[in-house]
Amino acid sequence: MGINTSTMKVKFCGAARFVTGSSHLITLDNGYKILLDCGLFQGKGKDIWEWNNEWRFDPKDIDCLVLSHAHIDHSGRIPQLVKDGFAGKIYSTHATRSLCNIMLLDSAMIQERDVEWFNKRHKTAISKGKKRRRVPLYTEEDLPETLSRFVTTGYDQWLDIGPGVSMMFRDAGHILGSASVTLKIRQEGKETLVGFTGDIGRPERPILRDPIPMPEVDYMIAESTYGDRLHEGHPDQKKHLLKVIKSTCVEKKGKLIIPAFSVGRTQEIVYMLDQLSNEGKLPRIKVYVDSPLAVNATRVYGNHPECYDAHLVEYLLTDEDPFGFNSLKYIRKVEESKALNESDEPCIIISASGMASAGRIRHHIFNNVEQYRNTILIVGYCSPGTTGRWLKDGAQVIKLFGEWKKVEAQVEVMDSFSAHGDYREMIDFLRNQTKRVKQLFLVHGEVDTQEVYRKKLLNLGFEKVNIPAKGQVFNLS
Repeated sequence: MGINTSTMKVKFCGAARFVTGSSHLITLDNGYKILLDCGLFQGKGKDIWEWNNEWRFDPKDIDCLVLSHAHIDHSGRIPQLVKDGFAGKIYSTHATRSLCNIMLLDSAMIQERDVEWFNKRHKTAISKGKKRRRVPLYTEEDLPETLSRFVTTGYDQWLDIGPGVSMMFRDAGHILGSASVTLKIRQEGKETLVGFTGDIGRPERPILRDPIPMPEVDYMIAESTYGDRLHEGHPDQKKHLLKVIKSTCVEKKGKLIIPAFSVGRTQEIVYMLDQLSNEGKLPRIKVYVDSPLAVNATRVYGNHPECYDAHLVEYLLTDEDPFGFNSLKYIRKVEESKALNESDEPCIIISASGMASAGRIRHHIFNNVEQYRNTILIVGYCSPGTTGRWLKDGAQVIKLFGEWKKVEAQVEVMDSFSAHGDYREMIDFLRNQTKRVKQLFLVHGEVDTQEVYRKKLLNLGFEKVNIPAKGQVFNLS
């Protein structure tokens, strides 16, 4: 148990004025410490490596971890936390634990490859002491101990997680198993409710149920990723995707390259293509999902029908496999992935990562970005400094694998695929909180966006809306 303190506090250890690295520490009056999420900082900024190698607390002092969902920017440092001394339980939904099983393994493998590449590239500087030799944050060997600490529960069930502390998950509609977190804290005869939205999903999205508003709380930690914008309307999404496919693959005989996160975004796109195939609208072209993690994640999605919305349940009556159709092929082997870049056939390639900051997608962009007949379709948020963000912002040249490539391919953007609610959807999620909340803290967003969103929330009736900086501490009293 942590050191005693006289006042309940929250410390923002990640995703503070930044989109990734979700991590928020609640310290109770009696010193009991609850960590909400333990995510990896992602992107290509010069500070990312340092951020991922520092803690703003002692892992040994954390009593338990509550995980909102499996995305790596929320879960990716958990094995490192355990490796560095955390000995408590990790609370999550059943599906989140299933996804972490494959996602943390993939994260470990990526880190080992990235560290090997860095040390090789900077071998001379390292030998002269100008740069430090890097080691992975964790490896595959650290995962069994991590996964053994998970305790899973369903939605809408209160679970005791410490002395005088109960926790409840509620469906956040973001990815499979995603949840908001409500903490009920009883101290000295007083009950305080602290809420954490996790990532707020979107209503009327395919596959998953709509996000369910949280109970009224005293203090709320809320995401703000799209706090300054509205997404493309739902009815035109499938039509827009089909238009891009026909323009690229049929009219120009090119390739449609889609950077997509392996978990959530890939399954949603595949499900939409499955619908187009069943409707007889999908052109006769091959569709490739080129990501071993996406292949595994799609299997996990198939194993958790308890998370499906009513539309998908009904769809299953006519199509028992919503993530598979005749022209679709899932690729695992590196040789098959390389063969796609040697082929001139018109096709759709869906590959990770969604920000094009790592993974096989970078090779597909490298080999196809200088050809006018091809299209790169950006379907979600991309952090500043990532290849996806450069493309999204209209860069005329991008640097990949040490080479400058001219952007001749068409770049399309479909933010409607985002699994994050826009400001109107997030406000609807929070609307029931205005009467009780004493303080609202905005996280998981860029500061300019948060400032815009803050004004909207103040107009809605919230009296105190904070934009915490990384490392900042607030009293909850």
